[in-house]
Amino acid sequence: MAEIQQQNSNGKSGGRRKKLSTKVDLTPMVDLGFLLITFFVFTTSLSHPTAMRLVLPADNVDNAPQIAASKTISILLSAAGKIYYYNGDSTGNMHRTDYSAAGLRSVIVNKKAFVQSKFGDAKETVVLIKPTADATYGNIVDALDEMQINMVTRYVLMDADKDENTLIAQYKN
Repeated sequence: MAEIQQQNSNGKSGGRRKKLSTKVDLTPMVDLGFLLITFFVFTTSLSHPTAMRLVLPADNVDNAPQIAASKTISILLSAAGKIYYYNGDSTGNMHRTDYSAAGLRSVIVNKKAFVQSKFGDAKETVVLIKPTADATYGNIVDALDEMQINMVTRYVLMDADKDENTLIAQYKN
């Protein structure tokens, strides 16, 4: 560990004090450091990446289920945090909202309540998420987060068609 080395003075004291030299052996300290490092390496667990699970249907178009238009709501994601939506297939009755709790969340809650009252099961609500060319990746993630928050189990991510894009362009002007 540590030792003190003494030098012989050969009988010459002359009133001087002896200089003592100290030598510290750091080997045990290095061993302890490596033991601590290996302990923390072996006991640490790395965080595993988490991802949203998407349920994808089969590509069999012939057996596609028929869903009543009154159970669906189309959500068109646009630029600057604006969302356009319409119920069923009536694009003429388009409304605008945003990503706030009073915006998209309340629209989805109202649609689920409507489907619950008319069909008896709110889980039959189908949300069609249609990002436009102006939408960002963050807009899509926010819309998918709203599906998880509102426990919507049936939603489809699809492209907005040409008619919907022209309606949004008219609605902006």
